[in-house]
Amino acid sequence: MPRYMVERNFPKGLQIPINNEGAAACLSVVDHNAGLGVTWVHSYVSEDKTRTFCVYDAPDPDAIRKAAERTGLPVERITKVSVLDPYFYR
Repeated sequence: MPRYMVERNFPKGLQIPINNEGAAACLSVVDHNAGLGVTWVHSYVSEDKTRTFCVYDAPDPDAIRKAAERTGLPVERITKVSVLDPYFYR
């Protein structure tokens, strides 16, 4: 399955509470993605919480866009990526 980096902008800052409500919001994204064959691997959040860089496994960028539409998440850029592991060269 191809891997993608999805960049998102949140001008007002990403607000996910660290409680059951926040956990439910994240699991809702996972559930909506699953129907399209999209798997959220993990995300990086900028210090000011206005940008995220999310790693996804998906059949193609269109599936990621459709999943984002279902969950109401913005998509600024989708880039197909691969892993560069510094320990590979040992």
